[in-house]
Amino acid sequence: FICDGCDYANQIREFDGRSLEDKCPFCRHSPPESQEEVMKNIMKRVEANDPIAMSQMGRERYKEGDYKGAFEYDSKAAELGDVGAHFNLSLLYRKGLGVEKDKKKRLHHLEAAAIGGDHVARTHLAIAEWENGRQERAIKHWI
Repeated sequence: FICDGCDYANQIREFDGRSLEDKCPFCRHSPPESQEEVMKNIMKRVEANDPIAMSQMGRERYKEGDYKGAFEYDSKAAELGDVGAHFNLSLLYRKGLGVEKDKKKRLHHLEAAAIGGDHVARTHLAIAEWENGRQERAIKHWI
């Protein structure tokens, strides 16, 4: 990640006449022009153990119906601390896609995502708590 100041400086550089070409604030390359280039760039980041890229690949695999592939990418991303990957894993465990349904693992990943700041995961966690008869805990998640 880069700070807002660096991102702002990059935008100023691009629009103050030195360069009008849109460039990535990280690598200063032009944005990819095709989906193939996008996927190639994501795979480069996956090879570098970038958890965000791994989570993106997990979502791509999920969209393609490759739930085992989605599970593998999201598992690695979650190990590296990606909050969204924890939420995605909770959905896979809930639906039993690519893995066996597992309520305990689902709740583990929901909690990890909620602790990481994912508000949707926190809502799902509240619903799970309510359904398990722990209304006071559920209400705390909704507040």
